[in-house]
Amino acid sequence: MQDGLGPGPDGRARCAWCLGSEDYLRYHDEEWGVPVADDVRLFEKLCLEGFQSGLSWLTILRKRAAFRRAFAGFELAAVARFGAKDVARLLGDAGIVRHRGKIEAAIHNAARASELVAEKGSLAAHFWSFEPARTARPARMTLEALRALTTSPESVALAKDLKCRGWRFVGPTTVYAFMQAMGLVNDHLDGCVARAKIERRRRAFVRPGAALSAARSGV
Repeated sequence: MQDGLGPGPDGRARCAWCLGSEDYLRYHDEEWGVPVADDVRLFEKLCLEGFQSGLSWLTILRKRAAFRRAFAGFELAAVARFGAKDVARLLGDAGIVRHRGKIEAAIHNAARASELVAEKGSLAAHFWSFEPARTARPARMTLEALRALTTSPESVALAKDLKCRGWRFVGPTTVYAFMQAMGLVNDHLDGCVARAKIERRRRAFVRPGAALSAARSGV
């Protein structure tokens, strides 16, 4: 076994963190690092990263369907309308993480997200404007390089930006994990079967800011 890599069920090398669970393996192979431009999915992931604080992502992943039911599919307008009765309902929902501060932060952040959409056109356009330059990334994604990437200058900047806009539970580490998952960076290790696939997806991906600009100019 190479550092940080191990054989999956098909014998091909994968990031070792995904090998202890079928749920993790599926998430690694099908979702982690795939670039996302859908505002609902971006908002959902940032909320769930906040709920993960102090827990494992596997815990949240296994509760994700329950979170989606509880939070109206993470539709911004719907969540922003949640009130005291919804908070009480969520605190009584054993399918999710029942942490008052995190629940209230998700509702609060939905309103802040709606404001950001009104200002920038989409969450995606704003979040992707913080994508790191290729030259700022490690030449090779080794386990040692990955371990040094709990945050990045871009995740620090985005976290600061969101906090200035009133968002909660969006520290630099949470934001970097969000960037890893949503494809703003490719942190699959060199040698992982998914790394080249993600690189191809990222090359083909139309950055939301560019797409929005083109739409506004009629291109």
